[in-house]
Amino acid sequence: MASIGNVTFACADPGALSEFWAEAVDYELQEPPPGLREAIEAEGGDRNAAAAAVDPAGHGPRLFFKKMPRSSPDHIPIHLDLAADDREAEVERLTALGATVVETKTETTGPYAETWTVMRDPEGNGFCVQSSP
Repeated sequence: MASIGNVTFACADPGALSEFWAEAVDYELQEPPPGLREAIEAEGGDRNAAAAAVDPAGHGPRLFFKKMPRSSPDHIPIHLDLAADDREAEVERLTALGATVVETKTETTGPYAETWTVMRDPEGNGFCVQSSP
């Protein structure tokens, strides 16, 4: 059976976006293997062409950020949903890190209601913050 190895983001600034997401989900930045950045630069490449953040406990997938053209962030069929004990406090924390709020939505089905906040990271990628189940 396969497991999720990476969640990959196409982005303009892998270094900055990896820092945002590492802080957002309490991950650590993953250092490249020794000499890799220098080798890339020596070959005329961009030292900031890729970056990664990893779960320090080793349970979650690696977040991988690659400099490359990307599709419009307005209609993304897959996005991250973050769960937080206090949704509103988490939205404030993420906003302070550079995210923006798009809107807060509530969906009601019978006696059940779920509220979440739609946000965008510093490069405009959509994600949601909801209360922990």
